[in-house]
Amino acid sequence: MPSIGELIAPRRMGRDFRWLLASSWTSNVGDGVALAAAPLLIASMTSSPILVAAGAILQFLPWLVFGLHAGAIADRFDRRRLVMMANTARAVVLLALCVFLVTGTANIWVVLAVAFLYGTAEVFVDTAGSTLLPMLVQPADLGIGNARLQAGYLVANQFAGPPLGAFLFAAGTAWPFLLEVVCVGLAVVLISRMAKTPVPPRETHAPVHTDIAEGVRWLWRNPPVRMLVLIILLFNVTWAAPWGVLVLYATEHLHMGAVGYGALTTASAAGGLLATVSFGWLERHVSFATLMRVVLSLEVVMHLAFALTTAGWVALIIMFVFGAYAFVWGTISTTVRQRLVPAALQGRVASVNMVGVFGGMVIGQALGGVIAEVWGLTAPWWFAFAGAALTLLFVWRPISAIVQAKAP
Repeated sequence: MPSIGELIAPRRMGRDFRWLLASSWTSNVGDGVALAAAPLLIASMTSSPILVAAGAILQFLPWLVFGLHAGAIADRFDRRRLVMMANTARAVVLLALCVFLVTGTANIWVVLAVAFLYGTAEVFVDTAGSTLLPMLVQPADLGIGNARLQAGYLVANQFAGPPLGAFLFAAGTAWPFLLEVVCVGLAVVLISRMAKTPVPPRETHAPVHTDIAEGVRWLWRNPPVRMLVLIILLFNVTWAAPWGVLVLYATEHLHMGAVGYGALTTASAAGGLLATVSFGWLERHVSFATLMRVVLSLEVVMHLAFALTTAGWVALIIMFVFGAYAFVWGTISTTVRQRLVPAALQGRVASVNMVGVFGGMVIGQALGGVIAEVWGLTAPWWFAFAGAALTLLFVWRPISAIVQAKAP
């Protein structure tokens, strides 16, 4: 019988994959703690839906400002070292926030500034980090590799982290962020144990914008990847509209309290864990096209269910289902993209994809904040339901072409 380590990270995938997995999981523990603590910190300083949504917007806005540059830089330099440097910057920013909190000098504007700086460093972590897996494992193992990384994200970021973050926040506002500093620092140490980046850095004296343009042109001329990025952009607009004010929806509309709000994320992670166990079977028995259509259909139903419910226990069930299908979507969409993109362009194409992800989130959260301010906390869910349903009709047929495409 294979060991637990062999089941989680098969030996054929290599030692460096295990270091990458350990670093990713550790970092996600800290990020999960902040996932609950950061919105609670902002909500403790203001009751304005617009300012609450602004906290998430300012963390994701850097993708629109620096995302494409981060992709070009990731394709030029040692990607592992970029992850280490950017994570170190994240730890420094969090440590500064802790000082403000401990000394009692923190206010909503300090917190929003920290969100932007932290988000800027995270741009480089996520862009460079997303290019490492295709360099470490064979294309046939990308699905299982992404599933393992996603599983760590679910267990640490979504399942264990948020309840811990809510508990630590209740004990003292600085404690969850101090723990995140420790986790991010340990992630730097773990990824430093990897060998040097398998793909050597590109030697070029061309301006960064030239590299960016090359990546954008490649994506635009590749219809399957282009459509995949468009799907992600549109669905993130509708998804983010209610998510930006979820903390207010949970605490004021559903009356679940701070711990109940953290439990919503935990329920999502529990659903994701179910999908983790099932993904290998799904990959072998159900086509990616069918899975993508089912997942996006469930997204439409999820928004409608949240718009109608007034019970916290119903919301927890909805979040469980959401976690299951969101895991499947994240694993499939990442795997399909990585299989279609050449190694030398992984950073730039990933950055365009992430600009679409977070650009959609910024737009959606801004809309959600305004909609909730004017029409109430359930209105963003109705907006998301209508928008996701229309988007699903638009992308239903092109999904087959995306999953059937071959790598150039």
